[in-house]
Parts: sequence; structure tokens; C-alpha cells
Amino acid sequence: MTPQELADAAAQAMYENDHATKALGIVLEAVRPGYARMSMVVRQDMLNGHQICHGGMIFTLCDSTFAFACNSYNINTVAAGCTIEFMQPVSFDDHLTAEATEQTLSGRHGVYDIRVTNRAAKVVALFRGKSTQIRGNVAPIAE
Repeated sequence: MTPQELADAAAQAMYENDHATKALGIVLEAVRPGYARMSMVVRQDMLNGHQICHGGMIFTLCDSTFAFACNSYNINTVAAGCTIEFMQPVSFDDHLTAEATEQTLSGRHGVYDIRVTNRAAKVVALFRGKSTQIRGNVAPIAE
């Protein structure tokens, strides 16, 4: 398999089993080795008491995008830590796009930056995730 075919197979296997991501309406738009792009529309049930998107929803979009990027090599990979900066509020019915880009992968550990933009292409959040590879593969691979 090519690296892209491996990334596609891992993404398909992950998405099929990722009930949280699907429940929030998060859509996988693109994946390649070390990269993923996902999006979601902010629903009424995602708003907090200030009637803006709950930070946890934006965090989940970032975390899911991070997961698809760092698992794109078809090696089971989990978060070791992450941070998020909220840059501006997000309104009901806005369309958010998160892009995860691998910054470094050294041995079992990686660092990924995720940038979230709104419909107007303004940055609304910045997320950095640190990953650790564990045993096994995301998708079964033929010998």
C-alpha cells in the first residue's frame, strides 16, 4: 500500500468506529500522512449560556482532527497532551474547519498543530497536540 492508501484505510476504519465525532456531525474532508481536515456546523445544542459555541465542542473538533492526522500512518496513536487557545467566539450556524498538520514525528512521539477557521476564514482557535504511538494498527493490513 502507498502511504496515501494507508492513510485512507486508517481514516475509514477510525471514522466507522468514532461515534462521538459522528454524533457531533463532524465530517472528514481530507486525510494524508501527517495531515487531516475536518469540519462541522455549529448547532443550537452546541451553544453555551452566552449563546456562543461551547469551547468543549471546538476542542472536540480539534481533538478529532488531531486523531485522524496522527493515526494516518495506520499505527494506533493516542493523545499524550494538548492545549487550545480560543481566539474569538463562534456563533450558531457557523461552519468550522479544522486543519491538523504534523510538526514533527520522532520515534513514537509527534506534535501536531490544528488551526480552526470559521466560514469567513478567520482563525477562531489554535490547538497543539502531542501524540504517542502504541501497539497495533488502526486498519488491518494484508500481509
